[in-house]
Amino acid sequence: MLVPLVYLVVALGQIQGQALGAEAGARHVARAIASAPDAAAATARTDAVLRSVVGEYGIDPDEVRLSLSCRPAGSVCPEAGSTVVVTVSTRVALPLIPSVLGLESLASVPVEASAAHKVSRFWGSE
Repeated sequence: MLVPLVYLVVALGQIQGQALGAEAGARHVARAIASAPDAAAATARTDAVLRSVVGEYGIDPDEVRLSLSCRPAGSVCPEAGSTVVVTVSTRVALPLIPSVLGLESLASVPVEASAAHKVSRFWGSE
């Protein structure tokens, strides 16, 4: 009875850690884009933030997916005064699952987090 309980605690701990990493990544990327002066700076900041979050939370960099959208719909993304919405998604492999016959991909949990941030009214003015 103790072994399944310990496995559950370890698995839930890994999932929670990855969920916190995805949430932090989405929040910080949204803030980095919204406060950047232009698209080149936003791209550089986004890359730096993702590298930092992946390293700090132990997320597999090959599993990280980043999507970006802006509100209102149909506007140039990002533009001054719009709201940028960043979604970070990844998959958490469950512990002690062997990597044979594709079991590791079947025994993984998807994790996703989104964050929204208002783009600076000075975007692109420099």
